[in-house]
Amino acid sequence: MRLNQSEISHYDKQLNTREIIKKTNFKDLDESVYICDLSSVEQKLYLWQRYLPRIKPYYAVKCNNDPMIIKTLADLGTGFDCASKNELKLVLGSKVSPERIIFANPCRLISHVEYSRQQKVFDVTVDNEFEVYKLHKHYSNSNLILRFKSEAKAAKCPLGDKFGCDPNVNAAALLLLAKALDLKVTGTSFHVGSGCSEFAAYDRAIGKAKQIFDFGKLIGHKMNLLDIGGGFPGANDEEFEKIANVVNESLERDFSDPGIKIISEPGRFFVESAFTLICKIHAKREVLNAMNGKLELVMYYLNDGVFGSFNNVISYNEFVLPQHYLENEQSLPLYKSLLWGPTCDAVDKISKHIFLPHLNRGDLIGFHNMGAYTFPIASEFNGFQVPKILYFKAKKERNANECQIK
Repeated sequence: MRLNQSEISHYDKQLNTREIIKKTNFKDLDESVYICDLSSVEQKLYLWQRYLPRIKPYYAVKCNNDPMIIKTLADLGTGFDCASKNELKLVLGSKVSPERIIFANPCRLISHVEYSRQQKVFDVTVDNEFEVYKLHKHYSNSNLILRFKSEAKAAKCPLGDKFGCDPNVNAAALLLLAKALDLKVTGTSFHVGSGCSEFAAYDRAIGKAKQIFDFGKLIGHKMNLLDIGGGFPGANDEEFEKIANVVNESLERDFSDPGIKIISEPGRFFVESAFTLICKIHAKREVLNAMNGKLELVMYYLNDGVFGSFNNVISYNEFVLPQHYLENEQSLPLYKSLLWGPTCDAVDKISKHIFLPHLNRGDLIGFHNMGAYTFPIASEFNGFQVPKILYFKAKKERNANECQIK
């Protein structure tokens, strides 16, 4: 198989990583390679529509800005959560209409605000008085969506220290300020934190959103949009179903009015499990016990590390577990192992205290669930290249009407 990043290869029933490795010249490459299953993204949308039928997903572009992912979701009819001018350009370039975009960075550069105005991306979030005045000056006919803070007690990436007004202290004042400046506030939003593992956080946040909605309506704002943010797991469908049950019950309690548009900003939900990273061992080192001379630790040096695709090990404290591709894996003895990245920085440690069979230079190992907050953050620190991406798709797709958002 040729390594062509511009083509989509097709498979019959299930994507088989081992077969792809056998047919592709991975061992001849210096850089790591992603295997991307675009059909996995479509299946995630089907799952979303099954469990959260009332909520339209607006994909969080920051999570994974790969153009093929953007095009796939654009063709399926999702909305998009953009945080910058360049993300807006990327999404609009995929023929997405402006009304399918929310400019969800509460603190924007003025040039980015002006670009969103020029492109008629009306929906913008705001969480402080300085941004209210900025929008009044540079985009007065935008639709303000008031973002408030309501964090989960457990999340991979808490966001409340940086974004969101205090719903009990600042929200009412911001609504009144917008009214005094003759600005439109059309809804409210929150984000419980990326990788949320406290499901009750959604219930608390939706309850607070109801209070903000009620006050906004009381002073004359036409509140018609609720944005419940992200935080949904991308590799655990059972957890997603549990979160969906909490969300649906809370919405039925506080936002039963069908005239209210409800959206969300899932990122990792769509892409985390769609990407598998294939790395090559380019060097190894064996550490022997000084007393008995027995093998104590094997250190493997990979062609990707924490300054590349494994940035999430540092940023989100992710634990990554490799999969080897040796035959007869059940009968192979295991050794305590440590994985290093390719750079000269000692921080470039991927994982430790793992057990692997005895591997050699040139062997390949893979990492599943590597589609969220990985290569978009990767750098070429120390001169090492970022990964290539190979795209795959099932030959028999679901009925387009089954998945596509109208």
